Amino acid sequence: MSDTGQSIISALGAGSGIDFNALANDLSEASYSFQREDLEARNDTLLTQISEASILRSTLNELASATGDRVRTGDLAPQGTIGDPSVAQITVPSGAAPSGGFSLEVTQLAESQTLVLPSYTSGEDLVGEGSLRIRFGTVSGSSFTEDTAQTALDISVSATDTLDDLAAKITLDSDGALEAYVAQGTNGAQLVVKGRDGAVNGFVLEPTSAASSPTDVPGDLTYLAWSPDSDTGELRSGAQDALFLLDTVEISSSTNQISDLPGGFALNLTGTNEGAPTTIEFSQDQSAITTFMNDFVAALNDVVSLLNGGEDEATSLSNDPGARELRLDLSRLTSEIVIPNAEEGEPNSLADLGLSLNRDGTFRIDSERLEETLTNSPDAAAAMFTTGVFGVFATIDGLARDNTAIGDPGSLGGSVTRYEDQIERNDERLERIAEQQENLRAQLARSFNAAQSQIAVSQSTLSFIEQQFATTGEG
Repeated sequence: MSDTGQSIISALGAGSGIDFNALANDLSEASYSFQREDLEARNDTLLTQISEASILRSTLNELASATGDRVRTGDLAPQGTIGDPSVAQITVPSGAAPSGGFSLEVTQLAESQTLVLPSYTSGEDLVGEGSLRIRFGTVSGSSFTEDTAQTALDISVSATDTLDDLAAKITLDSDGALEAYVAQGTNGAQLVVKGRDGAVNGFVLEPTSAASSPTDVPGDLTYLAWSPDSDTGELRSGAQDALFLLDTVEISSSTNQISDLPGGFALNLTGTNEGAPTTIEFSQDQSAITTFMNDFVAALNDVVSLLNGGEDEATSLSNDPGARELRLDLSRLTSEIVIPNAEEGEPNSLADLGLSLNRDGTFRIDSERLEETLTNSPDAAAAMFTTGVFGVFATIDGLARDNTAIGDPGSLGGSVTRYEDQIERNDERLERIAEQQENLRAQLARSFNAAQSQIAVSQSTLSFIEQQFATTGEG
């Protein structure tokens, strides 16, 4: 309303000639500009600190993640070789550190039971209404011993179920214990049923027909019955365990994938070599650890560079508590015990792997120390690269977690949270300042408009008096 009045007065050419609305804006702006500019400058600094702390956090987490990836790939662990690669494949899981050599003689591979049942004209033939019970256990010769730890499979068969339908039901209802399909061969359509590897995973088929007088012919479910004492060639392969000798010690397994062997290595048995043992040897690829440590030092120096401001040699985190804590942690990293349970005389710290600290806080590789460790204690060096609770990865992962945790006020994560809270409070203060400035502008505008109106009245009165005096003088 007052602004409108001022506009009318100005339009009539009255008043002092001063733009009081602009004056009110300028005065209110000047009254709060220092506080606003100070808070905005603080926010700019806080945003820079958030950015620098966030980059450091991300870099630390990436370092820990990359270290874990390198350890998990297994290229830092001892590598196994086998004299006869047709017998088995060797793997060294993450964290395992096998050493030395072994003899291996595989006398039997694990196999599954396979049944090829009597023929039908096609897979669309009806199998007959009833129920099919499948029990699991050990088939030996003409006898069957049920494994009561495995639940028997009961399948309901309707009058409209075909041979194809029954195969699908067996596969689906067994939840991976069996695989069934219909093979169309020279003898017609035959139901093939295969179990899992291992001696206890044999099975028998026990159908019950819904017919009042089962006929044991195609179209009656009893046609698909099978047990070892009635076998007439349906059993094409029997379920059996793998048998092998490791350093002449006989070991059996229900599968051909053998894990948790001495030192943690694993075997996938692929063939037999009875009477002709082969050898397994493990050796450490020292170049892989050397390469890793050089890459590791380069990554640590990237972190140090970020802490120091990089090429700009300046950082807004100079007095940040999280940055100070990270500097302290880095300064004692070389002496950090990463294998607390190492035997006396064996390597147990990153310094033993050649990590060395320069006076300026950067890192370098002590090549002689690293080579000495790899030469004198290759197995112990390899054991430092695991995914367990100890080792190089656990140490770096702990460093990253401790220095990036959001809930820790002394970490970079805590610093980011603190800076974000400060920006939020500053933004609230800026909102209040904007309200106060607008209130002051409106108050000044009202006062100035009132004064402008008074001036206009005074000027009008003065003009009238002057006119009266002029008229009197003329008379």
